[in-house]
Amino acid sequence: MRQPQHPVAVLPLLAAVAFACACARARAEDNAIVTDRPDFVESAEVVGLGRFQVEAGLQSERDRGNGAAARTLSTPTLLRLGVSETLELRAGGDGLTHVRAADPAGAPRRVHGFSDVSFGAKWRVREGDAGGMPGVAWLADLETPIGSKSLRGKGVRPAVRVTAEWALPHDFSIGVMPGVFLDRNDDGKRYAAGVLAVTLGKGLGSHLDAFVEVAGERLAAQRNGGSSVTFDTGLAWRATDSLQLDLAFAHGLSAAAPDFRGGLGVSARF
Repeated sequence: MRQPQHPVAVLPLLAAVAFACACARARAEDNAIVTDRPDFVESAEVVGLGRFQVEAGLQSERDRGNGAAARTLSTPTLLRLGVSETLELRAGGDGLTHVRAADPAGAPRRVHGFSDVSFGAKWRVREGDAGGMPGVAWLADLETPIGSKSLRGKGVRPAVRVTAEWALPHDFSIGVMPGVFLDRNDDGKRYAAGVLAVTLGKGLGSHLDAFVEVAGERLAAQRNGGSSVTFDTGLAWRATDSLQLDLAFAHGLSAAAPDFRGGLGVSARF
């Protein structure tokens, strides 16, 4: 089954508008880029007033469950526009997605199209310091069912998360992100699910960072799809103050999590 591409190119349109706004308020960069990828835990930083940041990647996922096998190739993309020094607007999703599923009891299926898009904001309420105080930010999102029909979720799904980051001696850092979101199960009933992830970062020099992470991306009852928990690791290299390249890998720790996920990414600040 092949679905046509989404008729409204939402992310490219937002990118064009936001880029124009950022160019109108462009200024000299005075610090290195901070991204929300490749780990699952979001950073506590915002992009800053008048800045526009694109974070995109190519991701491959493999999963086997109940005798079926599925491979997913997607292009996760996040657009971030700073409207003040403490607040940014965001839009993102898995982008163009291709799913190939093989079921022993039936013919192979192929689905191709755009994923749903999430719109939201991040508000930094406290900046971290060397005295042990963490940086803290709140994130609120609405995931909207505007993707291709076969990839579309059930209605608008709100989510709220809070992220905290501590800078530790010897270039270590710890990030924690709890949260909650609302969704609908296969019966159409709304339910609440949790999010909880912890990441440990280590600077390997002035331009290279590594991380390991345990990510409860979805903590839900079995009747609502079960919990998806992964172990993640990866590297991020800042090529310049405004350009980052990264790679990351994830291994599923629960039955509802994908068996394996890997990806490459690039982030640029304007």
